[in-house]
Amino acid sequence: MRVSGQPYRTIWVAEDGWSIDIIDQTRLPDAFAVVNLASLAEVAHAIRTMQVRGAPLIGVTAAYGVAIALREDPSDEGLTLAMDTLVATRPTAINLRWAVERMRSVLATRPYSIRADAAYEEAKAMADQDVATCEAIGRHGLPILKARWDERRRPAPLNVLTHCNAGWLATVDWGTALAPIYRAHDEGIPIHVWVDETRPRNQGYLTAWELGQHGVPFTVIADNAGGELMQKGEVDLCLVGTDRVTRIGDVCNKIGTYLKALAARDNEVPFYVGAPSSSIDWSIDNAAAVPIEERDPAELVGSRPFPARNPAFDVTPARLVTGLITERGVCPASVRGLDWLFPEHGR
Repeated sequence: MRVSGQPYRTIWVAEDGWSIDIIDQTRLPDAFAVVNLASLAEVAHAIRTMQVRGAPLIGVTAAYGVAIALREDPSDEGLTLAMDTLVATRPTAINLRWAVERMRSVLATRPYSIRADAAYEEAKAMADQDVATCEAIGRHGLPILKARWDERRRPAPLNVLTHCNAGWLATVDWGTALAPIYRAHDEGIPIHVWVDETRPRNQGYLTAWELGQHGVPFTVIADNAGGELMQKGEVDLCLVGTDRVTRIGDVCNKIGTYLKALAARDNEVPFYVGAPSSSIDWSIDNAAAVPIEERDPAELVGSRPFPARNPAFDVTPARLVTGLITERGVCPASVRGLDWLFPEHGR
């Protein structure tokens, strides 16, 4: 994607050939800043503090974190330490564990002398694969938006509501939920995005910033405004991302997503989820088993001496999801739907 006309990915190997550069998302939308990460501790800090965020990007960042760590210690102990350190940073996004386990499977049998080089090669392959995956999600999601636009048969723009940020800032490029929106805009479909602010971290401002960079019309709304807009017929479709999809199609996404899905069902608004296969947890078929990250209450109340809880995610039951948009196509949020697209994981 482009920032002020210049193409960017969200993560890349720096000019020194081994450290990595990232876009510091804690500075957006007020300032665009690039930060260099040159140690395992710096990579872990970047993930934990949300300098990088979004399940796919977290996974790729962790893969590069393993590579950086192995430059210092390529032993089995060094590999295990890197994996344990990174997995502990954020528990909900399955892409994080998926990425480090993939790194282990590739590196465990490699000689120490070539482990670091092999790790960088695999991390790059994961980054390139993420771009291809997101591009495919955009391609498969475009017909959904086009069909909805044709169905409405009115001159006003197609109104899409999204929650949190699932654009290119949450991936290596393109995004998951926003990829079909970018496609639709580029194809000439008049589209407008209702952008939930997504408290308490306000990731909706990241969505607003990148939509603005791409020229897609948008309006930021308070988190609790979506239901009222749906009641008035001002939302044609909801489209969100995900940090983890269970084996049965339940969707874990940023806190507040469940409430949007309930409002969408009550108002007969389609509710779709952009879901790369790396976000599908084939081992969990019980929503209660999804680990929900509890973040520092200070993000919510600041220094005020109030008791507070700050869960970062919630789970939307599969019954509320119209469909999952994956890199292989669109399917119902169900065991049968997932098995149809991913038969290699079928029971």
